[in-house]
Amino acid sequence: MIICGLKLTHDGGVALIDNGELKFSIEIEKINNNPRYSAIKDLSVIQEILEDNHYSIDQVDQFVIDGWHGSGLFWKGVPMLPVVDEGKDLSLEVAPYNESNLKENVLTRYEFKQALPIRGKLYDYASYMHVAGHITSAYCTSPFAARNESSYILTWDGGQYPRLYYFDVRTREVRNLGHLFLFLGGIYSTFAQYFGPYKKTVAELEDDRKKKEIEGFFGGYSVAGKIMSYIALGTVREELLSVFEKVRKETIEISNEFSHIFSSKIRNIISPEIYPDEDVLATLHVYLERLLLEHLRKKIEKYPYPEKNLCFSGGCALNIKWNSAIRNSGMFNEVYVPPFPNDSGSAIGAACSEFLIRTTQNAVAWNVYSGPVVRSNEPVEGWVQSPCSVKQLAHNLYESGEPVVLLNGAAELGPRALGNRSIIASPVHPRMKDVLNRVKKREPFRPVAPICLEEEASAIFDPGCEDPYMLFDHQVRTTWKERVPAICHLDGTARLQTVNAQNNSLIYELLQAFKAVSGLPLLCNTSANLNGSGFFPDVASATLWGQVNYVWCNNILYTKVTRNQFGEILADQVSDVAK
Repeated sequence: MIICGLKLTHDGGVALIDNGELKFSIEIEKINNNPRYSAIKDLSVIQEILEDNHYSIDQVDQFVIDGWHGSGLFWKGVPMLPVVDEGKDLSLEVAPYNESNLKENVLTRYEFKQALPIRGKLYDYASYMHVAGHITSAYCTSPFAARNESSYILTWDGGQYPRLYYFDVRTREVRNLGHLFLFLGGIYSTFAQYFGPYKKTVAELEDDRKKKEIEGFFGGYSVAGKIMSYIALGTVREELLSVFEKVRKETIEISNEFSHIFSSKIRNIISPEIYPDEDVLATLHVYLERLLLEHLRKKIEKYPYPEKNLCFSGGCALNIKWNSAIRNSGMFNEVYVPPFPNDSGSAIGAACSEFLIRTTQNAVAWNVYSGPVVRSNEPVEGWVQSPCSVKQLAHNLYESGEPVVLLNGAAELGPRALGNRSIIASPVHPRMKDVLNRVKKREPFRPVAPICLEEEASAIFDPGCEDPYMLFDHQVRTTWKERVPAICHLDGTARLQTVNAQNNSLIYELLQAFKAVSGLPLLCNTSANLNGSGFFPDVASATLWGQVNYVWCNNILYTKVTRNQFGEILADQVSDVAK
């Protein structure tokens, strides 16, 4: 059976499962340098993506569209998505965002006959609740599904309260265990509109309230990740934790305005002279983390199922510190977070929901490198090219001390660059993080992640366990902080990605070669993209951007003729530091 999952709203994408295997998932933002979080408006792109990946539209047995919220009060009403086909404005009805009560089946299948227009032809489609996509994309790609084990599934995204579910493999039933507490996931970025570097004026907040758009009133898409790094500048003020809890209990209400009510109240009662913004934000992070752990533990105690596995999905599962807190809590034997926990995985989730309902299987075969394949086209004028093996690339990274854009094969699924659309660099120089943040036009407090040989990780990081998707927090061991300063965050942590010969053979070979010349089994890794856009799709895009002097793709090294001057900043690299 060939199932095509569609996410039409923000983080739009097209995913295809063929006979139980995820063949591809193409996020719109990763095509042609499109803006981050791009939606699908023109339905003709669906056929284009299928054909680009060697499928005809008539081969698809079932289209499935991710559900969404209504446009009425509290997001009620029939969900209708505005789309375009052959220049005509249309609306598609889809499943709701989530259940209306605990007894409603989260895997309810909504069916629409001859209602999906693509280039003038009508197709049947099914639709599942948005939350169902988070549940199934996490479980079906998990090691638990592969081992035919049951699992708890926690979902928490910007438009939903944290909810706990349990998938029972014996009955193939998803049980709704209820919400943990009444904070929408957007609280993290909404609160940042009142404190810190992204806070807004009263007039801006009022304008957002009138428009009530996701990118604004509901916190936006990118702020939460930035705040997660910003809080390293702050100190947790324990005395504020009780203040947060008191305000939550006094102001709580079931509405999509509660995050603003809570945030505004905190702003009005806290003195900025006593509590700087970075301290308030750091304390909120810990407050939410403790709330999450406390209520998750209560749910597990109330519903003590025998298999203590957990899948975590929804945008909040991109918070590596919360993920690590859950993993370290002792509540679960194993915690799995997919590399696409936010809506970048919703097209996959739509297809997985149909897969669970229409087949007798639970596990989908998949590979994290299933995005668009890189186009190895010509560089723009002003670049020269020369053959360069992986081993030679390692020597270049070590000897030049400069960053390199690395483009390889199919792009990663989800928002993290995992080596195939990365800017990589030696971690030795203390100012390499500053260089990478500068060329990417990022704030100076933003961290750079390490990509490390799996077998070496525990010597450098604590715990340093296998983490192939860069979704957990690790402490950099004291003896290594001076040796690899570029990958150390301000709080001494790192967002580690581990690599072995199976999950990315090219990067594994590169890391081995870099270790041979430097003594270090890791490199700096950050995403290769235009600011505000998805990953570079080709050599031409990376060289047109041109903020670094080297681009590597398919054993060709492209070198910029007119050099960027940051090379002088790194010219004083001392090779003895590595050894």
